[in-house]
Amino acid sequence: MLEKGKKYECKIVDIGQNGVGIGKHEGFTVFVDGALLGEVVDVKIKKSKKKYAEGLVSKIKERSPYRVDRACNPKYTNCGGCQIQELDYQKQLDLKTNIVKEDLKRIGGLENVQVFDTIGMEKPFRYRNKAQFPVQMEDGKLKIGFYRKKSHDIIDIDKCLIQDEKNDLIIDIIRKYIEEENISIYDEKSHKGLLRHIVTKVGFTSGQVMVVLVATEDRFKNLDRLIESLKDQVEGFTSLVVNINKDKTNVILGLKNINKYGNGKIVDNIGDLKFEISPLSFFQVNPIQTDVLYNKALEYADLKEGDRVFDIYCGIGTISLFLAQKAEFVYGVEIVEDAIKDARLNAKLNGMDNLEFFVGKAEEVVPEIYKEGKKANVVVVDPPRKGCDERVLDTIVEMEPDRVVYVSCNPSTLARDLRYLEDRGYRCEKVQPVDLFPHSVHVETVALLSKLDVDKHIDVEIKLDELDLTSAESKATYAQIKKYILEKFDLKVSTLYIAQIKKKCGIVLREHYNKSKKEKQVIPQCTPEKEEAIMDALRHFKMI
Repeated sequence: MLEKGKKYECKIVDIGQNGVGIGKHEGFTVFVDGALLGEVVDVKIKKSKKKYAEGLVSKIKERSPYRVDRACNPKYTNCGGCQIQELDYQKQLDLKTNIVKEDLKRIGGLENVQVFDTIGMEKPFRYRNKAQFPVQMEDGKLKIGFYRKKSHDIIDIDKCLIQDEKNDLIIDIIRKYIEEENISIYDEKSHKGLLRHIVTKVGFTSGQVMVVLVATEDRFKNLDRLIESLKDQVEGFTSLVVNINKDKTNVILGLKNINKYGNGKIVDNIGDLKFEISPLSFFQVNPIQTDVLYNKALEYADLKEGDRVFDIYCGIGTISLFLAQKAEFVYGVEIVEDAIKDARLNAKLNGMDNLEFFVGKAEEVVPEIYKEGKKANVVVVDPPRKGCDERVLDTIVEMEPDRVVYVSCNPSTLARDLRYLEDRGYRCEKVQPVDLFPHSVHVETVALLSKLDVDKHIDVEIKLDELDLTSAESKATYAQIKKYILEKFDLKVSTLYIAQIKKKCGIVLREHYNKSKKEKQVIPQCTPEKEEAIMDALRHFKMI
């Protein structure tokens, strides 16, 4: 066990998924913030446990050939925004590819999935169209910037190289306004004060700028003065909104918006599509790479004439509109009401009428509208970091789409959900990581799953002459059962599913002559809806 506060020499043998170096000191594991693979460093221990310790680099003795100098001010080293900026960009991409592969293998047990190299940016700076700046008053000094790593202490920043350049000017203008008008700053401990956060949104193609002041109430002094300064100095400034958040919470935005200047929206494009964005809208922060991500999703969807699509967790309809360019019809589902309002407006804005949007929890809305008869042969999901709700996945399985395109911001929950779908009749064909967040450890992915053709993939083809027929079985053929179920329930069932339910009912089947020799077969399991339909057919033919 290493002693807290002391320094030890460590050899860095790996990099963790959080970008932290994994080092060894005489066989003891030390997690070293700021160290890169292959380096030998002196580490000051900050936390010590029986089996591991955590520390910071105090001196680099042997430098990694992949270490690069930070592009931003060295005083921002502990900023939580760029965890791996000091790692060569190509190595950042390699790290992200490995993160995806490792999670698929470790969590999903998916070792044979094709994972392509992460698609990076030509210029991995100044890529963010949105910024969220916490505001803090410390010992009479105003701080506007980003949180220090693993804390709520703010590093005061006047220039950030991953944000749009306009943000640097906006923060400078607001800083002067706060100081000159003596605007009170919210305190997280006492829960007193007015201004909590500053949020900016910039349209990369339109140049339009929105500024959102997140506050406990609408009582800013001389706000017209701030508006005039922004109008005079910030090119494209079109909207100022006061967002009310009175809750004692870490959630940044409240639900109430008050427009102080403009209409509370900006417009931006992804590809040829135009989108209106409001303060509460979710819109990917890197429009250049979002275009890459969504076109990859569209490629994987492989839409053909007549295809109908579910876009689950659709946000303001960004992916939905991409899909609607080729699909016959798209159904979008999203929990945020404002986002759905924006989605409907965005469809009109782009002259599209082959979409319908539903607001509510995906796990409640998707099963409900499926039961109402809305079906699709392609499903796209783009869930939050926690992944898909199991009820959503169950409905997808029940719906039996030919293809599922999974857009993910979290490789861990992606791996979990891919495993769930693979166990229920789907196969993950390929995964494409895309770097939407250069210099951070976050990575987006697009995965394609295809429905298994059970006759081709399971190595089981049940034929009547191979079965030990009982008098019950001889009453109906597999073809007759399938026809009955299709006509009565409008469902297609496989021979395998019928055999599973027969076995469940005690109708004994002879072992297949050509039984697969594979140790780990992927065997789809019959869904509850189809099981009930098969049971009905067996009763109809008096087989049970």
